[in-house]
Amino acid sequence: MDHLEGGRNRFGTADVLTVGGEEHAMHRISGIAPPDWPYTIKILLENLLRHEDRGAVTPDQVRSLLAWGSPDSFAQAVDIHPARAFLHDTNGVPALADLAALRTAVAERGGDPARVNPVVPVELTVDHSVVADVTARADAAERNVALEYERNAERFRFLKWGRGALRDVVVVPPGTGIMHQINLEHLARVVMARDGWAFPDLCLGTDSHTTMVGGLGTLGWGIGGIEAEAAMLGQPLSMLIPPVVGVRLDGELPGGATATDLVLTLTELLRRHGVVGKFVEFHGHGVARLSLADRATLANMAPEYGATCGYFPIDDETLRYLRFTGRTSGHVALVEAYAKEQGLWHRPDAPPRYTETLRLDLATVVPSLAGPSRPQDRVPLNQVRAAVRDTLRERTGARRPGSATPASHGTPEQVTDAAVVIAAITSCTNTANPSVMVGAGLLARNAVARGLRSKPWVKTSLSLGSRVVMDYLDAAGLTPYLEKLGFHLTGYGCMTCIGASGPLADGVGETVREQDLTVAAVLSGNRNFEGRIHPEARMNFLASPPLVVAYALTGTVDTDLTSDPLGTGQDGRPVLLRDIWPSADEIRQVITSTVRPDMFTRAYADVFTGDARWEALDAPPGELFDWPDDSTYLRRPPFLDAVGDEPDPVADIRGARVLASLGDSVTTDHLSPAGAIPPQSPAGRHLVARGTPPTRLNTYASRRGNHEVMMRGALANVRLRNRLVPGTEGGFTRDFTAGGAVTTIHDAAAAYRAAGIPQILLAGKEYGTGSSRDWAAKGPALLGVRAVLAESFERIHRSNLVGMGILPLQFLAGDSVTALGLTGEEVYDVIGLAAALEDGAGGAAPTRTVRVRAGGRTFRAAVRLDTPREVTHYRHGGILPYVLRGITTRTGQGEA
Repeated sequence: MDHLEGGRNRFGTADVLTVGGEEHAMHRISGIAPPDWPYTIKILLENLLRHEDRGAVTPDQVRSLLAWGSPDSFAQAVDIHPARAFLHDTNGVPALADLAALRTAVAERGGDPARVNPVVPVELTVDHSVVADVTARADAAERNVALEYERNAERFRFLKWGRGALRDVVVVPPGTGIMHQINLEHLARVVMARDGWAFPDLCLGTDSHTTMVGGLGTLGWGIGGIEAEAAMLGQPLSMLIPPVVGVRLDGELPGGATATDLVLTLTELLRRHGVVGKFVEFHGHGVARLSLADRATLANMAPEYGATCGYFPIDDETLRYLRFTGRTSGHVALVEAYAKEQGLWHRPDAPPRYTETLRLDLATVVPSLAGPSRPQDRVPLNQVRAAVRDTLRERTGARRPGSATPASHGTPEQVTDAAVVIAAITSCTNTANPSVMVGAGLLARNAVARGLRSKPWVKTSLSLGSRVVMDYLDAAGLTPYLEKLGFHLTGYGCMTCIGASGPLADGVGETVREQDLTVAAVLSGNRNFEGRIHPEARMNFLASPPLVVAYALTGTVDTDLTSDPLGTGQDGRPVLLRDIWPSADEIRQVITSTVRPDMFTRAYADVFTGDARWEALDAPPGELFDWPDDSTYLRRPPFLDAVGDEPDPVADIRGARVLASLGDSVTTDHLSPAGAIPPQSPAGRHLVARGTPPTRLNTYASRRGNHEVMMRGALANVRLRNRLVPGTEGGFTRDFTAGGAVTTIHDAAAAYRAAGIPQILLAGKEYGTGSSRDWAAKGPALLGVRAVLAESFERIHRSNLVGMGILPLQFLAGDSVTALGLTGEEVYDVIGLAAALEDGAGGAAPTRTVRVRAGGRTFRAAVRLDTPREVTHYRHGGILPYVLRGITTRTGQGEA
């Protein structure tokens, strides 16, 4: 077979798979990998074998992976190449802007800009731009889409330029759905067939919830935007060989428990166990009792439980779902044959040999919420009132809800502590699952029949991940009941889940601010970090869609839904949640009778076409993007300015000042600019000074292509708490060039840059948890941050820091800001960095250390450059300078 030419590497793995009369070349892993290996490690092995015969991976890396499971193996690094790159618009715009800037830089150096081109398929979905401005009315979705185009037309034209100028880039236009649900229902191949080869669909995306496709037997995870740009250009993703935690699922979910309750239980379990930097695989007989949608729910929240990915091996349910959602019979046959031939087919009676094993009995899952500010903080439904009152006690002291709880027929002005001001059915996590969506519709039907209505101070919204969901809700006759409770369709996109929640109901925001109230959002999302959902909502609870409906009815989280009534029915009698909760049998019957395969084929027939508004947008011509001088949305990124032919020698960091001293679980929501741009913020003042009316500042997400705006919004989250300015919240710090005066973080950073003073950040555990937002690293880099010294890092953000040339330093065991007595007022030196980078070939942290001098204290810290490739990227000042030098000053780099 011609495709095997050049495919016989030294491990002798090239072979032919014939399916339906068609031949596919493949690298056989079943004969080289031990049969009891985890499924995901087998997929990594295939990836290494396929690229080793092309010279992109060394034989030593293959040998290191073949030693998987030994203690030494987890200290070794391997280079992984994705089968495709997956982006959304808010990360996609800056990613494509960087590629456009890279083309410009190559042209300015006399090179061929066409060499900056993707070498793998790139799929981008526009789903992060729509805002829930208009809700609870029949035309809400149409009005929100119109506003989306009005605000983002310039960005959308740029995406169309990228689609036309760059090779193998496709764009799913606005109003189609959420990227992960589209991936699950249409884009994911499970097994790729490309250029005569068959191989696993390893999908790496710029959104952390790329892991959702793991429910379909497709290995995928989130990476930083900078890493994605490099991967598109043929650069590998360097990673330490991961341990794999096996989670055995037994039993069956009890009545009244949902997949949402299951994933919140799992998130609590795995966060407590500790799975950061590890793969998680689900196995056991309980897997067969979960629908594909249930599995996708569990895989989706891998970032919340801290794992690199969550993975379900391929089985009959995988094939059923592929057929049901419109994949061709030939492709489904290829998936089945490949999985069985390669040892990737689920064998529940022969579990793999895992690094660690946990067990979860599905029968023990109970209805739950998570909150008020972290996904892992699960609260059983009958304990929510106690958790809410504990939160209120911490914030308000003696003040309590109770008699002040909103009356059953009150007005928005009567909002008090613990009021639910947002009830949102939203997100890829749950709207991809018919069981919870139909359950919410049936609950709404039953509530309306009893005469219940949502409270007037609750902003209700329904933002879906796929048009298919609206089709089956309509077919089941459930849409009118959801609408009677205010859950009208607001759009197809992330919306409230990413904080694009729009304004609160009339009068509610003013009341919350004037009375300094602690109010809540309840949403069917995957994240509830401080300040994420809405700046006025200090408590945020994750819940299943049916429970979102229930809290809209009661209007407060200061209640026990297992015993307190939701309200009074039209017959004058109290209505309890259990009175209107639909049975599992009824939900199944509705799904069976209404969810049809033709809904998927119809929804995705023209998935890349878009509506008339999208088609009418003029895309700029040319292989080089013409950066507009007057744009406030798109500016040429500065990351390649003044990049020389060779990197400067690595030098110690001396005389640094602390820009901010932060605590535990600082999220990328805290670090990256997010939400609406306030007129009086540094970013708002910058835009107003350039002629933007205060009413049209838009959101930070919409301006991710403008570094001048984004750097002014970095570390400016309204809930950021900086120990340098105790008792305050927001983007404030002390400027030690001005005697320690309190000012904004942006203005202090500008003063340090002007004085030539490097900056560092101090932090606690789990620094950078949450979304894969590259601006959480880009912003600090532009401010002048040279290093982050933390107790531990989340995986994606640490990689983003390295990609931007920021040094991740980790306190050694027992050390911390508190333990060392650091105030943040010291002057910091990082000494011995060059020697540390020469020490060894890279491996698991903390193998490299440097000396840190902080005022009169000296201690050692680990250098978290975990692989040799990361050391190389850091030496070059980041991935983009490295790639530019590779194109213009070195040979043999392929496209990049």
